[in-house]
Amino acid sequence: MQVSVFIPCFIDQFFPETGFNMIKLLEHVGCTVNYNPNQTCCGQPSFNSGYMKETITLATKFLQDFSGDDIIVSPGGSCTGFIKKQYASLFSESEHIEQVQKLATRMYDITDFLVHVIQKIQFGAVFNEKVTIHESCSALREYGLTNEPRLLLEQVQGIELIDLPDSKTCCGFGGTFSAKHTAISSAMVEQKVRNALSTGASYITSTEASCLMNIAGYISKNKLPIIPIHIVDILAKNL
Repeated sequence: MQVSVFIPCFIDQFFPETGFNMIKLLEHVGCTVNYNPNQTCCGQPSFNSGYMKETITLATKFLQDFSGDDIIVSPGGSCTGFIKKQYASLFSESEHIEQVQKLATRMYDITDFLVHVIQKIQFGAVFNEKVTIHESCSALREYGLTNEPRLLLEQVQGIELIDLPDSKTCCGFGGTFSAKHTAISSAMVEQKVRNALSTGASYITSTEASCLMNIAGYISKNKLPIIPIHIVDILAKNL
């Protein structure tokens, strides 16, 4: 199967290894991977801040960059969910609306793709650590992920999964929310990290790099003994 990959801004700029690891996973399950180096932001940050003109410009470019028929896989349900659920509201021309509708059917978060399209959950990964899972708001509520990340992690050799209290509560990032409402965001991420520490886990994982970046900031500032790691980076161990 030939697939194209979309690498969100946060991963491209701050966590490129996660992007490479996703490609390793896709090639491991037999996919031929295409990466378009012209791709940029999907427009979600500007959309959340109310800049519709700029969002439409980015969305139009995204339609051009991914104009083929390939399935598009991304290591993030947040951006993927935004494209699938919100792009249609940006356009009035029937041509663009038709493109957006077709695009929505081709977009997949990597965990959803592996579980439901490839139908493979075992990759020979080994991770001898205690891990707790943060469930991203946008991946849950906009994209619609359910138990896909847990199904994949349960197959990792040596891993001990520990339930995170209030795992579905927001970490406080929310894109520009963390910048506009710093005090509220800081309180939310503090609670998230405190809950993670209460599990005794050495690692906290998620499908969302932006959530993990926010969580990592609090952990680093306070020198706390827990490490954020993207689920893709766990699944790709030993590949």
